[in-house]
Amino acid sequence: MTTSPWMHSALPALPDGLAALAAGVDLPDPMDAPALRWGVIGAGGIARTFARDVPRHTRSTIHAVGARDLDRARAFAEEFGAAHAYGSYEELVTDPDVDAVYVSTVHPMHARNALLALEAGKPVLVEKCFTISAREAREVLDLAGRSGLFAMEAMWSRQLPHYRVIRQVVENGLLGRVVSVQADHGQSLLHVPRLVDPALGGGALLDLGVYPISFLHWVLGKPPVISATGRLLPSTGVDAADAVTFGSDSAIGVARCNLDGRSATSAEVVFERGSLELPVQFYRPGVLRLRTFPQGGPGDGTVVDWDATLPGGFQYEAAEVARCLAEGVTQSPAMTWQDTIEVMEIMDEVRAQVGVSYSWE
Repeated sequence: MTTSPWMHSALPALPDGLAALAAGVDLPDPMDAPALRWGVIGAGGIARTFARDVPRHTRSTIHAVGARDLDRARAFAEEFGAAHAYGSYEELVTDPDVDAVYVSTVHPMHARNALLALEAGKPVLVEKCFTISAREAREVLDLAGRSGLFAMEAMWSRQLPHYRVIRQVVENGLLGRVVSVQADHGQSLLHVPRLVDPALGGGALLDLGVYPISFLHWVLGKPPVISATGRLLPSTGVDAADAVTFGSDSAIGVARCNLDGRSATSAEVVFERGSLELPVQFYRPGVLRLRTFPQGGPGDGTVVDWDATLPGGFQYEAAEVARCLAEGVTQSPAMTWQDTIEVMEIMDEVRAQVGVSYSWE
């Protein structure tokens, strides 16, 4: 099997059929991106994933970490080889050697921490969901715009190779128009205190539902009609499960999430002449399956799998930031500011329909 010119060395070549559909897609190698010295705000689990993936699979480094507990920051810095550990976020964003800041704190802190970094003149990568609301997202992105600074939501899935292939097939129309999209994300996470605490932005939607909603938006854009239903936890009032329908004259989408049971975590884009499927953990590097069917009637058709499973995953978003900074642009075409605002607007509408609100709103 030969490697196409646009493939980076870690990926197998696209199989026949899928290669023709995705001709011309750009799949850059994270190792080819310029090096950045990252500052990490927060020392929790998601920060650990970022700090593991980025130095392993890019030329960038974790230069500094900031946490509210200096001992925790020092332990994190020692584990991941960071040169500096700070006991406050303010110290981190004023470090002159930090090229970009990754915000990995809990949802209600995202806007405040991003604004802190931007005010210090640092470009930011802000963990999903970008903020608690579209209003907060606009506040952060307005400051980035006024300051001429890069900002991006860390929806890492949109930077992955199989997502780029899906986008290319959607745009070139070789399978016809999209007629439906579905994605689900269910996990058993009731034991995680943060996810059931309304004071920390708990609930299924903001933590899990953002993935299928962002996937539907990636394919369909913001729909004219959004319908949502949900199930709340009686103990805290956060959403345990949500089902969201995107409606339009040309296509329909369904996104589901829950935090009290493991689902298939699959996704599918159905076209007039075939489908693209992500059979499991659609938000991670994995298998992309193409199904095509004979035109004009039923038949067996063909099934082609492309295994885009790779180690890590967060390296792709870090590399995208590095490339954008080198090019002098303030937004990534794979996750524009308008994309982030529209996804937050959709989730605001879902929360309103389901009946989830937070005390600070």
